[in-house]
Amino acid sequence: GTYRGEDFLDDDGNSDEPVRVSLAVTVSPDKLVLDYTGSSAQRPGNINAVAPMTYSASFFAIKILTDPEIPVNAGTFRSVELIIPEGSFLGARLPAAVCAGNTETTQRIADTVLKVCAQFAPERVPAASQGTMNTVAIGGHDPRSSEPGGRPYTYIETIGGGQGGRPMGPGDDGIQCNMTNTMNTPVEALEITYPLRVERYELREGSSGAGKHRGGNGLVRVIRAVGHTARVSLQCERRRFAPYGLQGGADGKPGRNAVLRGGGTVEEVPGKASLSLAADEVVVVETPGGGGWGVA
Repeated sequence: GTYRGEDFLDDDGNSDEPVRVSLAVTVSPDKLVLDYTGSSAQRPGNINAVAPMTYSASFFAIKILTDPEIPVNAGTFRSVELIIPEGSFLGARLPAAVCAGNTETTQRIADTVLKVCAQFAPERVPAASQGTMNTVAIGGHDPRSSEPGGRPYTYIETIGGGQGGRPMGPGDDGIQCNMTNTMNTPVEALEITYPLRVERYELREGSSGAGKHRGGNGLVRVIRAVGHTARVSLQCERRRFAPYGLQGGADGKPGRNAVLRGGGTVEEVPGKASLSLAADEVVVVETPGGGGWGVA
């Protein structure tokens, strides 16, 4: 039979318009066809994914559903066919911007494949994990340096979040999920290397989706630019569209970004943004929780 579903990226960073991943999965005895017809067209922002990224994320999601003892080689995916429509943001062509296509769109592709497959394999599919890499980049000049004007620096990190609740148990708190594979930067190493101070690094309690098996909680990372001005770039998702629950489980809580300005003003910041921090101002990243699985 054929099973259909969709999921969305919040936006492309260029406008507020959501970006659709539309999918029809056709299951037959010897083939699985993933048809992305109906997905959004190539966009001006950098969420476009080249076709190999769409293949990679799709195969990743399918591998989750199969026997973990099956080795990964060309034969593993020989019976999986993809249809990527011409002009879609999932088959990007020059001069498309593709940075977040690698880090964010791959997450949503995997989420969509799993969401549709849950219709015919509910006992194998977890609820949605955080669905974003929460990339944070901060740059400036280190006032601790003896160099005139301060030594230039760039700090970049991806921040974990909640794993989706699973058919066999709850999701884990504060981990890198699905299409991510990075470790966190220890606070001590970060503060020694950069003129930054981590003021909070903790679980985001209450962000998990409820269910028979709850989702994992996201994280809170709060960073201060100590004694200098800095530029911050954020490339995050799931700030509008929450990680979905499955089989009656509740959605996880969407993420949030903010800046604490001088004088105590709180400035809410979209998922994709570039902004300046004055000396001793603070950037706050609260990552999404995972969706719940099953009725609580």
